Amino acid sequence: MSGSKGDLPGLALSRPARLDALLRTGLDAVADPALDRFAEMVRVVLRVPVALVTLVGADRQYFPGACGLGEPWQAQRQTPLSHSFCQHVVTTAEPLVVVDARLDPRVRDNLAIEDLGVIGYAGMPLTDANGEVLGSLCAIDTRPRVWTDAELGLLAELAASCSDSLRLRISNYRTTSAYVRSRLLLDASTTLAAASTLDEVVDSVRDLVTGSIDPAYVGFSLLDGTGLALSSSRLLPSGVAERWRHYAPTQSTPSALAARSAQPVLLADRTAVDAHTPDAAATFDEMGWQSAASLPLPGPDGPIGALTFVWKQPHAVDEDELTTLAALAGYVAQSVTRIGLLENRRTAAATMQKALLTALPEHEHLGLAARYAPAHHEDHVGGDWYDAITLGEGRLALVIGDVAGHSIDAAARMSEYRSMLRTLLIDRHEPPSALLRRLEHTGRTLGLDGIATVLLAYLDPEPGGGHRLTWSNAGHPPPTLMTGGEVSLLTGHDALLGVGRRTLRHSHTRHLPPGSTLVLHTDGLVETRTATFDDGVARLHEHLAAHAGAGPEELADLLLATTTGGEDDVALLIVATPG
Repeated sequence: MSGSKGDLPGLALSRPARLDALLRTGLDAVADPALDRFAEMVRVVLRVPVALVTLVGADRQYFPGACGLGEPWQAQRQTPLSHSFCQHVVTTAEPLVVVDARLDPRVRDNLAIEDLGVIGYAGMPLTDANGEVLGSLCAIDTRPRVWTDAELGLLAELAASCSDSLRLRISNYRTTSAYVRSRLLLDASTTLAAASTLDEVVDSVRDLVTGSIDPAYVGFSLLDGTGLALSSSRLLPSGVAERWRHYAPTQSTPSALAARSAQPVLLADRTAVDAHTPDAAATFDEMGWQSAASLPLPGPDGPIGALTFVWKQPHAVDEDELTTLAALAGYVAQSVTRIGLLENRRTAAATMQKALLTALPEHEHLGLAARYAPAHHEDHVGGDWYDAITLGEGRLALVIGDVAGHSIDAAARMSEYRSMLRTLLIDRHEPPSALLRRLEHTGRTLGLDGIATVLLAYLDPEPGGGHRLTWSNAGHPPPTLMTGGEVSLLTGHDALLGVGRRTLRHSHTRHLPPGSTLVLHTDGLVETRTATFDDGVARLHEHLAAHAGAGPEELADLLLATTTGGEDDVALLIVATPG
């Protein structure tokens, strides 16, 4: 930010140019729907309880965008600077990332810790066109939070879009003729940030410009390495769509010229179309189009495609409209880049999850069912897992575990634990407690960091009927046993894996009469931010009692359908003994 990094904090907050820019936003301690949507996006994407669009004045901070803030702050939408973390973002012109505010010397005396419950904090600068920092787009957690690079990257991307929205407000301040364009870009910044597919981007742009710019058609083409692929072909007649589904960037069309030159291509009438883009002339004749404007979609290494608007009448794009179209193209490019990154993550996560969730073994006497449901986050994979292995003489080994974290990294650590435990189960014929000690020692020796919960059990047939269950529990939620309509927890557990050395571990034994059902699960099945573990277990037992006659597959579907989660992964393994 120009002139702020070296300023004293008070001077930085009181800079006339910065305060004038704040005034020109037209925002105050009043809810703004577009900025509230920004806050809601941050809350959902980063899975935090509170998110704010904060503007910092000379003596207060106010929240035109807020989601999840407790009362009376949500209604008042402002605090004195004694409660402001965001002022540090303004005075330093840099992001502020806090893991635990109570321990951070920069903010540990801030009254927001006690009054607003701010513990974890991540804030990105919101700037005007001159680089003045107006405030912060921030994510807040009520407990310590280690922010990942991916989370901070997404927050920075949303802050850039939010800054663009503020810049448009400032440039169009008290300009009635520009209000519609400002509203278009404000809506575009939030709508396109929420788009998850290219079709959604196309539909969003078409809806945004209807009623303002009013083109007859919006074209959206992306460079794919061999040429330009038309992503909006479904909006054209089939013959035209097929003709332009994929075309060379060297062709003389508005979009190819914009992508090739990295400059706007403005064609005010048919004379201009014929002169500069003759390869498009026949299509313009067929569709009755008269004029066009094509904007390059900016990427880090040059254009990634082009956004094209065409009209059925001559249309001269003035400077203000060109600014709006260029900003819209920027939003589209950001959305396309984000969708590509998320798609790569989804593909990697889906491939890993498919590899990790092996099919359950066929067992001569026991019925088995398993389910896995990812939390509502983009990686779609986490550290929860289940396993079942037949070991001969009717013995079945059962595993349920959870490695801390919700990311591909957590899944990778889980895969290592899972593979090591599988090897130990096959190679070592030892009690569950001994195998868990070996697993912990092996992981530590190989440098496998992080903590995990694991429950390992053997199920063996007994000569007189029924089965003997032997298990050891390393900090995992206890399994539930249902026998004859009675539901109970199998208690007894030791410390988590990875929390200490030479941890004492114990094995437990229980007789399972014929017709018993054993339910092993991770905490995502029973625990949420709004429900305690005990409440979740009680709800689980109610469902089990109500469906006592259901088989493993039916019961697994019922339990997964009744979970109120979405905040954590769920792994579920059910075993039924013959009646």
